[in-house]
Amino acid sequence: MAINMKRKILLVEPNYKNKYPPIGLMKIATYHRNLGDDVKFFKGDLKDLVVDQLFEKCLKKLKSIDGNVNWIQKAFFIKLYIKTGKKENLEMLDLGRSKYAPFVIQALEEYYRKFRRKEYEQEPHWDRIYVTTLFTFYWKITVETIHFVKKLVKDPTQIFVGGVLASLLHKELEEETGIKPHQGLLDKPGILDKGDKTIIDNLPLDYSILDEIDYEYPTQSAYFTFMTKGCTRKCAFCSVPILEPTYKPKIETKYKFDEIKKLYGEQQNLLLMDNNVLASPNFPEIIEEIKAMGFVKGATFIEPNQLDISVRNLRTHKNRKAYIKRTFNLFQELLTRLKGEHKQFAYNVLDNYQLLNFETTTKENLLAAYKELKELNEKYRNKAPKQRYVDFNQGTDARYVTDELMKLMSEIPIRPLRIAFDYIGMKDKYINAVKLAAKYGIKELSNYILYNFNDKPEDLYNRLEINIQLCKDYNIDIFSFPMKFIPLFGEDAKHREYTGKHWNKKFIRAIQSVLNVTKGIVAPATKNDKTSFFHKAFGNDLEEFYEILYMPETYIVYRSVFEKKLGYTDIWREEYKAIKASGNWEEAKAIIETNDFSQIEEITTNPAIRQFLRHYQIQRGSINNEDKEYKALKKQYDKLIQSDRFIDLTLTYDFEEEQPKLKPKKKGKVMTY
Repeated sequence: MAINMKRKILLVEPNYKNKYPPIGLMKIATYHRNLGDDVKFFKGDLKDLVVDQLFEKCLKKLKSIDGNVNWIQKAFFIKLYIKTGKKENLEMLDLGRSKYAPFVIQALEEYYRKFRRKEYEQEPHWDRIYVTTLFTFYWKITVETIHFVKKLVKDPTQIFVGGVLASLLHKELEEETGIKPHQGLLDKPGILDKGDKTIIDNLPLDYSILDEIDYEYPTQSAYFTFMTKGCTRKCAFCSVPILEPTYKPKIETKYKFDEIKKLYGEQQNLLLMDNNVLASPNFPEIIEEIKAMGFVKGATFIEPNQLDISVRNLRTHKNRKAYIKRTFNLFQELLTRLKGEHKQFAYNVLDNYQLLNFETTTKENLLAAYKELKELNEKYRNKAPKQRYVDFNQGTDARYVTDELMKLMSEIPIRPLRIAFDYIGMKDKYINAVKLAAKYGIKELSNYILYNFNDKPEDLYNRLEINIQLCKDYNIDIFSFPMKFIPLFGEDAKHREYTGKHWNKKFIRAIQSVLNVTKGIVAPATKNDKTSFFHKAFGNDLEEFYEILYMPETYIVYRSVFEKKLGYTDIWREEYKAIKASGNWEEAKAIIETNDFSQIEEITTNPAIRQFLRHYQIQRGSINNEDKEYKALKKQYDKLIQSDRFIDLTLTYDFEEEQPKLKPKKKGKVMTY
């Protein structure tokens, strides 16, 4: 198929927090670059995208007004003015000395009005826009993103929406946005352009798009791929049978890795997104392929010269803007590694070529500075060997584990080994899999533990306790991540408030409160004591566990304050036992389980219940800075997460910060966020 006109293509990931880069968009980027189209990837506030487009037009006008001013150097404050219209940003432009100042201000006000009045919607820029989607509970932000980009595309039929949410809630999404989403994989020719024979799903990933954005994925240096597709199971709580209905026991992969290595350099780790790799009869072949790629047990990795790779791609790669940004950032990183005369020399070179500020950076100046700094960079770049790891990130199925398969896994640097423990009925198979891992020297394990589905609260406790005991018995570390079930379909899929039939809002909040400090991790406390944190956090037995579930949220999170300093927990515990033994418990219990204590006087007239529920009205905000034990434990887990990327990749979304983490923006010599 021939595409005659070069198209402007926008790839968008909604501004939710995400651990992994959008693999689908990375393949689509490869597809469109192969066709010669202009491709841009964006993740962030879409208003900033519009401001950037308006700035480009405004810049041309400013140059025509006064060509003697380096307007690029003033880009930061020009964009702020276009977005906010605040006069202080005009003052930062220092226009007082220019005889053309009134015309400049008039031009800036014109583009501020265009932004404020949304006049840009009358001149849409993009020929086609792709929006990827993730979890269904990101419904609101996803819908808002689609509605926004509809105003930026020339033809609304050229908006393509795909991914998890789009496949699961396709009817609802079409009704809400008017855009018919694509369901499932891009595994057939002609899906994006009629007549084109390319199978998008088979294309290598375009890593360059990740350097276009400020959002920082925690994956760092890694190959992303699948060795298999789909799953042989049909679990009611899982979306895989819908998203990938056909199990493919082996996917051709090696040529993709060769392409990635050639374009972007060797990657440190291997992240496999397979949904049930152990079900494959080709698993021995998969292990051999992984080993052939250099991922053998004990393998190390020396990072290639990233500046050389970036400059080479700056010269040859179609995504020039990404490599301008990447090369600029690598020069700034070089500055941080240097000291003394070398640092001053590098600083002077970058200053001479106007490379201390991204707004003034050009391809030509980057290439010129590279000639002067490449030897210094080679001398001082990090050449220390690093361990390589393989991560079957979606988990392995304990029901398929055999001695032979575990032995094969032990031959690659797997870290951590993720084994699913979705329900208590898997107990025997799960324990057997963990024992085999320990037998073959796999010491670090991880798993999601599903709750709030058909399970009861005691099922969660028992599974967590099994993990703690296995850690103690086999001298291993299992990092458990309780994961709250959210329905796949219907209104309950669009948010995180769903409550399973054996759970209630108070129980769910209690679990979240227990895990708040650790961001969702239930980990062995220390190498010498594998059980202390678990039993303190969840109770020594089921009776204590249920007591914690009914405990006021603030008392759970800040235990040392309310137990030791104030003594309120003991008072609550005595009153809890007393009211349970009285005839008032059923009424009190029903109120507590709603987890709403804002209108106690209206909910009940019973004075004993009102007296007891006063404990639940203490707000967490009033105690945030009081609990030293809380802060110490939080610091411990923050350090654990920051030092271990694989734990960071497993964090459950109920315990993460709301705002995405951005790379620091560089403004001159000052780092801003």
